[in-house]
Amino acid sequence: MDNREKSILCIGAGYVGGPTMAVIADKCPCYKVTVADINKDRIAAWNSPQLPIYEPGLKEVVERTRGKNLFFTCDLRKAIADSSIIFVSVNTPTKTFGEGAGMAANLEFWEKTARDIIEYAEEDKIIVEKSTLPVKTAEAMQRILDSNTKSLHFDVVSNPEFMAEGTAVSDLENPDRVLIGAMESERGEKALKAIYDIYAHWVPPERIKTTNVWSSELSKLVANAMLAQRISSVNSISALCEKTDANINEVAEAVGMDSRIGSQFLRAGVGFGGSCFKKDILNLVYLCRQYNLGEVADYWEQVVKMNDYQEQRFVQRAVRSMFNTVAGKKIAIFGFAFKANTSDTREAPAIHVAKMLIEEHARLAIHDPEALPNARKDLAGANGDVEFSECPYEAAKDAHAIMVVTEWGQFKNYDYKKIFDSMKKPAFIFDGRNILDHKALRKIGFNVFPLGRSEMAD
Repeated sequence: MDNREKSILCIGAGYVGGPTMAVIADKCPCYKVTVADINKDRIAAWNSPQLPIYEPGLKEVVERTRGKNLFFTCDLRKAIADSSIIFVSVNTPTKTFGEGAGMAANLEFWEKTARDIIEYAEEDKIIVEKSTLPVKTAEAMQRILDSNTKSLHFDVVSNPEFMAEGTAVSDLENPDRVLIGAMESERGEKALKAIYDIYAHWVPPERIKTTNVWSSELSKLVANAMLAQRISSVNSISALCEKTDANINEVAEAVGMDSRIGSQFLRAGVGFGGSCFKKDILNLVYLCRQYNLGEVADYWEQVVKMNDYQEQRFVQRAVRSMFNTVAGKKIAIFGFAFKANTSDTREAPAIHVAKMLIEEHARLAIHDPEALPNARKDLAGANGDVEFSECPYEAAKDAHAIMVVTEWGQFKNYDYKKIFDSMKKPAFIFDGRNILDHKALRKIGFNVFPLGRSEMAD
């Protein structure tokens, strides 16, 4: 490869593009890696000491590579012209209008990116789908790119991400698998090898799976759907446990010991969140309906409905337990990120929990170690009494209840005697992640309501 062939661009500096390119730059010092985005504030943050997203280990990786072989820019024209491989990692939200509204993916940003590539490209390029996209999107992208009038050739490759937020850097550095799908042609095979060679710098060959482009696109949707299905399944059983005096932790552990099932993603909680699970399941539902597979669509749609039910049930249980009203009562929400060790709040259960409590006229105090800036944005339009606090003791002061919505490890180590003394009595804790020491909390004097266990259970 010459220097131009070793120039990688990622369009989109979000939760996927930023960390992925940082790790590629770290593992492949012979490549020049550029991340481009039209959001000037986001690019400025990537070039500053305070990165726009929080992931354990990410800051260290960026600081090792930034300015050496990792660069962040808003100059899309130059970045496209100078690169030979372009990863497309733009947002593909669920449509809110027109056909497929509420289920289908909105591809307007993706299509605009394809047209920008046509406009600014001066040589043949490999285009890599990194965003989660519907099946057959590569075909549509290829059709748009082939419409160029410059006699340029573009080869589209699918390379979905499988990293989990909160462990993104470690997932990228030591992935379960890397999936690369390409067109079944001579040019497609050559493009596939170019992407394979990047990951081969640090990923063992047996973990790099190559497929046709359609299988790669569908695998990403199905993987997220399967994971979300497990969460909704165990959450459905948590409701039954609360009625039968069973313990959801004990049930999940017993079931998870079956080697055919396994223990991962069998932890009950308020519900799943993040940018992918709900969006990808609804995308899958829409795809099934497009092919007249109504029963299949209904099956997968139920996973999302169960997630919504779990969030509603969590709030309803709290309201009922607090004498059927939370109007005027201060409730401290511990955790707003959709999971621990990330600042991401997209589709976070806390958003829906907070809005339901606001509808009940509760006063809210939001506490989260990393996600408060995003929480402020998410609740900016909410017409209610909401405050935000970096200090858990300030958030809990004069509160009637604490609701644990995110499983941050530091929540376990707070001084709950100090918290209890500052709260209104009776003081309630609704542990939506079952991470606290319920027996110790009861000794302090809290009314404790674990998730998936009968009321006041140890």
